[in-house]
Amino acid sequence: MNTTEICDLLKERAQFLPPRFTNFGGRHQFRGEAVTIKCYEDSSRIKEAIATDGRGKVLVVDAGGSERCAVFGDMSAQTAIDNGWEGIVINGCLRDVRRIAAMDIGVRALGAVPKGSNRQGQGLCGIAVTLAHITVQPGDLIVADEDGLLVLTASDVSLIA
Repeated sequence: MNTTEICDLLKERAQFLPPRFTNFGGRHQFRGEAVTIKCYEDSSRIKEAIATDGRGKVLVVDAGGSERCAVFGDMSAQTAIDNGWEGIVINGCLRDVRRIAAMDIGVRALGAVPKGSNRQGQGLCGIAVTLAHITVQPGDLIVADEDGLLVLTASDVSLIA
C-alpha cells in the first residue's frame, strides 16, 4: 500500500510529516520499523546505530532542526546501506547531497549544509521523538514514498492489515 491509500483508509488518524522533509536519497520509497535517536549537533549515536543490523528498519533522528551542521553524510549513508537500513529520517540537516542522491537508500531531511557535526558521545537512543508535532515511538512503522512520509502506530497498522 502506498501513502495515499493508507491516508484514505486511516482518514483523520493518519499522521504524516510535512513536505519540508525533503527526499535526498536514491530510493524514494521505503518502509520499516522506527529506531529513534535524539541528538543535537552530534552524530555519535547515529554512527553507532547505523553500524548495527538495519534490515526492515528506518532510523528516525530528532536533531533539533539544527541548520548549523550536518549530522549525516555520504560515509554514514554507505555504512547504513552496508548494514541493510531501509531509510533515514532526519529532523535536521545532512551533507554530500550529490553522492547520497546516487545511493540506494531512502533519506529524508530538512536541508543540507556543508559543515559536519562534532562527535562528543551525546544523544539518546530508543526514546519517543517528536518531529513537526508528530511523535514517533520506537517500533512505529515508517512508510515513505513520493507523496509523503507516514508514521503508523501498532493500532494503525492493524487497521490497514
